[in-house]
Amino acid sequence: VQLVESGGGSVQAGGSLKLSCAPSGLTFSIYAIGWFRQAPGKEREFVAAISRRGDGTYYADSVKGRFTISRDNAKSTVYLQMNSLKPEDTDLYYCAANLGSSLIRSSYYDYWGQGTQVTVSS
Repeated sequence: VQLVESGGGSVQAGGSLKLSCAPSGLTFSIYAIGWFRQAPGKEREFVAAISRRGDGTYYADSVKGRFTISRDNAKSTVYLQMNSLKPEDTDLYYCAANLGSSLIRSSYYDYWGQGTQVTVSS
C-alpha cells in the first residue's frame, strides 16, 4: 500500500494550494481518507477527513471555512483545497487511509503517506 501526496509548495499569506492524495494497493472506495499536519517537535494534528462515499466531511476548527476536502473515487484521488492560507498553516501535510470508525484520531488510520511540505510566508 502506498499513499502519495502532491501539490505542496510555498505561497504568500492569503494564497491557495491544492493538495492531492493518490493511494495505491488498496480498494480506495472502502477507505475514508484524512489529512493531518505536523510541525517539527509537535504532535500530528487533524486537518480534515472525508468518508468513503464522500457524503461526510470533517474539519478542524482552525481550517473550517478555508479548506475543502473532496474525493474522486473514479480517479482514486482525494483533494484538499486550501484557501486564505496563513503562516500558521505551515507544516508537513500527510494523507492517511482509514478503514475504521473515528476519522479524527490519527491512531485509527491504517496507512500513511510520506507528506508534502506547505510553507506560507507573511
